[in-house]
Amino acid sequence: MTSAPRFTLASIVIDCHDAQALAAFYAQLLGWRTRSSEPGWVHLRSPDGTLGLSLQSEADYQPPYWPEEPGAQQKMLHPDIQVDDLEAATRHAVSLGATEAAWQPPGGDLTVLLDPAGHPFCLFLHR
Repeated sequence: MTSAPRFTLASIVIDCHDAQALAAFYAQLLGWRTRSSEPGWVHLRSPDGTLGLSLQSEADYQPPYWPEEPGAQQKMLHPDIQVDDLEAATRHAVSLGATEAAWQPPGGDLTVLLDPAGHPFCLFLHR
């Protein structure tokens, strides 16, 4: 029996119209730094170096609908971001260019926002 090769998730790539603009949003939101940047591509890294987020420009990018609608562009994944103050974090994200989604799940322990390119992401309380 052969052993499986080692796999390490290095980064998640998010498509958008403008990689530089969306990278600036996430860098400010998360406090991450740009590790590399070229036309149409930016790679961000967490301060401890364990997580990566890459943004890629796509000319035909279509933002997903939230909540999902039959026949419309569906989201394929979304970031969940843990925060210690949901109201303050929501205000901060909005001040950077996010918008609060019109539909919110019941319960009030998380907030769904849309980044400047229309991708949904969730802020949830640290417990």
